[in-house]
Amino acid sequence: MNAFKTGEYRNLFVENGISEKAVTQRLNEIWDTFFYGSEEERIYHPVGEDMGYLEDTGNHDARTEGMSYGMMICVQMNKKEEFDRIWKWACTYMWMEEGENEGYFAWSCGLNGRKNAYGPAPDGEEFFAMALFFASHRWGDGEGTYCYSKQARKILHACIHKGLDGRSGASMWNHQNKQILFVPGSDFTDPSYHLPHFYELFALWADEEDRPFFKQAAEASRKYLSKACHPVTGMSAEYAEFDGSPMSRPLEWTKDRHDWFYSDAYRTAANIGLDYEWFGVCEGQEKAPGRLLQFLGNRQEPWKVYEIDGTPLSKNALHPVGMLAATAQGALSVIGRSKDVGELAQAFNWVKRLWDEPLRQGRRRYYDNCLYFFAFLALSGNYRIWM
Repeated sequence: MNAFKTGEYRNLFVENGISEKAVTQRLNEIWDTFFYGSEEERIYHPVGEDMGYLEDTGNHDARTEGMSYGMMICVQMNKKEEFDRIWKWACTYMWMEEGENEGYFAWSCGLNGRKNAYGPAPDGEEFFAMALFFASHRWGDGEGTYCYSKQARKILHACIHKGLDGRSGASMWNHQNKQILFVPGSDFTDPSYHLPHFYELFALWADEEDRPFFKQAAEASRKYLSKACHPVTGMSAEYAEFDGSPMSRPLEWTKDRHDWFYSDAYRTAANIGLDYEWFGVCEGQEKAPGRLLQFLGNRQEPWKVYEIDGTPLSKNALHPVGMLAATAQGALSVIGRSKDVGELAQAFNWVKRLWDEPLRQGRRRYYDNCLYFFAFLALSGNYRIWM
């Protein structure tokens, strides 16, 4: 699979026997529920005449993760009004104009717009930039805040130049190994932050001086993911060292573990799957989702927390629908390359499992349903490169 060259995106639901009409109807229903459902269903909230935010319903705040995810969903669904509303809210309340993190976005804000923190989260920045480039190519650049491509390049320039060109603060990438960091200046990474398919495109569209860096980052991330994903289970840890091993060192801001296969880590397989569909590059990372599908597919009760070697723990997964959805999206890397009948059957079974799974309801629906929306877009051939 190499949609970047061919422009072709497979609809795996249709290949699994579901009609195109039913897939389109379901996708529109997901949009309606996610953005405009009841108070117990929706994530999105319009504000005034020209802004809006996505709420993390489990923590009652707005996060750069969700805001940038919302923008990516909007550009894929061709929903410009909602895209612009979310972007303006982010620029109005999340953007930091001064201090050590000037040029970044505050990762968490109250629903009234007040910043809860003055630090950024790199996954938000990279999704903001990619969504903005796609918006520029799909709808054209506007003025000021809505000059999408200029804003995207501005974000990426800050991400790799802060702390290096006389600006205060720290870069979001390690410039020696080209790995994205968990937070600027940290000495470890998060495997689910590694998005080589985005970096390939940043290498085409970022400021010219920054393009070689992102090309190197794409190669480095694929090689890194091949090491960070367990050779049997395909699982990665939430946080990991630069050599790919789980990061088990204590952190000053939390006493929680992050060296296990838990919430953040679910996204790794989904990212690998989408990267393979878009670019079809094999550095060993493309095999991990198939291992994960096989391992979880053989479990009687898969929605647990696991050590990355597959040892189940007594704790249940906090986001079981997100876990299912992201794992199912990983099927893209299996169906795109495998000739093994059993492996293909397992992958299509996961596609069917996502189709049969409804959106999550209740307080914890935010993260699960973001991953669900992305997985449905990807598996239906609607998570596309806009050039």
